[in-house]
Amino acid sequence: MQDPDLDVYLLDSDLTAALRADARAGLTATPKTLPPKYFYDARGSELFEEITRLPEYYPTRAERQILTDRAASIARVTGAKTLVELGSGSSEKTRLLLDALRDAGTLGSFVPLDVSASALRDAVGTLRADYPDLHVRGIVADFVNHLEVLPDTGDRLVAFLGGTIGNFTPAERAPFLAALRARLQHGEWFLLGADLVKSPAVLVPAYDDAAGVTAEFNRNVLHVLNRTLDADFNVPAFRHVAVWDAGHEWIEMRLRATGAQRVHVGALGLTVDFADGEELRTEVSAKFRQDGLTAELTAAGFAVRHWWTDAEGRFALALAAAV
Repeated sequence: MQDPDLDVYLLDSDLTAALRADARAGLTATPKTLPPKYFYDARGSELFEEITRLPEYYPTRAERQILTDRAASIARVTGAKTLVELGSGSSEKTRLLLDALRDAGTLGSFVPLDVSASALRDAVGTLRADYPDLHVRGIVADFVNHLEVLPDTGDRLVAFLGGTIGNFTPAERAPFLAALRARLQHGEWFLLGADLVKSPAVLVPAYDDAAGVTAEFNRNVLHVLNRTLDADFNVPAFRHVAVWDAGHEWIEMRLRATGAQRVHVGALGLTVDFADGEELRTEVSAKFRQDGLTAELTAAGFAVRHWWTDAEGRFALALAAAV
């Protein structure tokens, strides 16, 4: 399906079908789980933008600081003619890369990829106005399942920012990284943003802010199920929980039932019982160490050429070449 501004490989009906399958699998599992991608309807995206501005939520500021300091070096090292961004959203931070590559005189095109057609269409329109000499075309797709649709233009830099790699478990990261490497030619580049292991005193508040914005964001997934799948979750009866799992070195976000609850999911013909205190896991956010992430990238066929952190060592950008 073609669009004047976008190449569309993922329809709303595809997203609904995936939600149905994931909800059925996750709500009947033990323990119950839901994937974090379903936070991001229009309201969820607004809440996440608010989260990125909270004093407790350091990753966005830390990554922006690295990009501010290192974008010119990234442009010089990669000489990229095409910038591809996975999960681009509004492409706000990416402008630092776009400016640096444009100033270096190499950049010809930008390809943002995201599941949201509306967000992409808005971003593409704004970017075309702000970068009139840049060829911009969005791809509506799921970066887990649709990497094969990335344009094979040569001299590409693929950016995967925001620490989103942490939403994959190790068993999910390996095939994703290998699939991405398979789409790149020898010598092309991958820029990966990763949140780093640090004190739980810093990590946990980033996912459980004092103002309660993250709690509302977490519960938003239940609103999505109620609206999209004709469910009847009593949303206020679930409490937001953020836990640091030291063994796995990840944050888990959960929703805890504050009383016994029976939920009907009309579109699935499914009835789900929650015991008092039972938890539904909605997100894993892994944190990384340099040696571990470097080893994972190496196993996938990348060579890490540069590793940069913010001044406080909270977040990293790894620049890796396909080898």
